[in-house]
Amino acid sequence: MAWHTVKRFSDAAKPEDLFTGQWQNRTSVLDDYKPYLDDRWNDGITIAWKLWEEIVPLGYKGSYQRVRAYLHKKRTSPRPVTARPPSPRTVSGWILRRPETLTEQEQLQLKTVRTQCPELDALTLHVRSFATMLTDRQGERLPAWLDAVRQDDLPSLHTLAAGIDRDIDAVTAGLTLPWSSGAVEGHVNRIKMLKRQMFGRAGFQLLRKRVLLA
Repeated sequence: MAWHTVKRFSDAAKPEDLFTGQWQNRTSVLDDYKPYLDDRWNDGITIAWKLWEEIVPLGYKGSYQRVRAYLHKKRTSPRPVTARPPSPRTVSGWILRRPETLTEQEQLQLKTVRTQCPELDALTLHVRSFATMLTDRQGERLPAWLDAVRQDDLPSLHTLAAGIDRDIDAVTAGLTLPWSSGAVEGHVNRIKMLKRQMFGRAGFQLLRKRVLLA
């Protein structure tokens, strides 16, 4: 037995601490539907067959026995059994994507996260509001958006708001006017790429030819 395993056993304060290992992190076809099952369980719906019938139309392709086992574990475990929380990267993806592109299951999971974390709920509202300003060119709404951001305890967004304040006229123009410097930035990035490909060994004339011929 490896030394670190012996130490883990000796440091365990309670029996549950011994049940750790890679098997605990294995994914299951039921994982995406556990938040829904948890919500229904909290609503008082605890019949496995009924809940299995509810998640099948949502896309669940696993067996009824897997649902029954999860609910049995919730019913008999001395500690609360809930779905594994999604990763920060996953939640960020849900927030940054257009709401209409999220699947019904993703919308449900994001709703659960927002319900349990008021800060993430406020962040989601601000991000989506800013996205609407950006896509619909509603720069006149920027001052109201900044005021709303400052009213919430979100230090990262406060930093963003302070940066926007320093150049608010330019940001407002970018959110309002139809013109964009995207084409120029694209050419600059292409020139930088060509220069990196030559590792700085080529002169201006060769770079010029590659830019013109690319």
